[in-house]
Amino acid sequence: MFDTKSYEKKFELAIAYFEEELKKVRTGRAHPAMLDGILAEVYGQKTPLNQIANITAPEPQLLQITPFDPSNVQFIAAAIRADQSLGFNPSDDGRIVRVSVPSLTEERRRQLVKQTSEKVEEARIALRNIRQDALKDAKRKKDTKELSEDDVKRIEKGIDDDIATYNTKIDVIFRVKEKDILTI
Repeated sequence: MFDTKSYEKKFELAIAYFEEELKKVRTGRAHPAMLDGILAEVYGQKTPLNQIANITAPEPQLLQITPFDPSNVQFIAAAIRADQSLGFNPSDDGRIVRVSVPSLTEERRRQLVKQTSEKVEEARIALRNIRQDALKDAKRKKDTKELSEDDVKRIEKGIDDDIATYNTKIDVIFRVKEKDILTI
């Protein structure tokens, strides 16, 4: 018999990856995950910020980074400043680094929605690739006489139903994120 559980697990993983990618898309509010990609040079090696400091968002427009070792404050501020894609200008008081998150312009919000819709398409492509793998596997089993033609049709219908369900999930997640980005 053909087990679709492994493919359903792959569908779930694709959705989880999509959600993680959307967390990286900036909305108008500060979020600690905004600094996930930053590496600070401390103790002679590049280290992710979340391993050398506690990152919080005490206010909607402010990120606060509290290093575990206060001597690393300058390195953390320099690493954030060096990442031009974020456009942040951190300030520090010798113990804590504060990063003011500027409000997004309407044009920038539209660009972010467009980038997010590209991530939606990537997620749909991932689902289609998983579907193709499942169908190839089913056809291979049919060729070796492990499955009948009716079994393959039933499996194909079940996977297509799963795809429809997961595409709906992607749409819902995207709409929530889009609303979040466009809300001032």
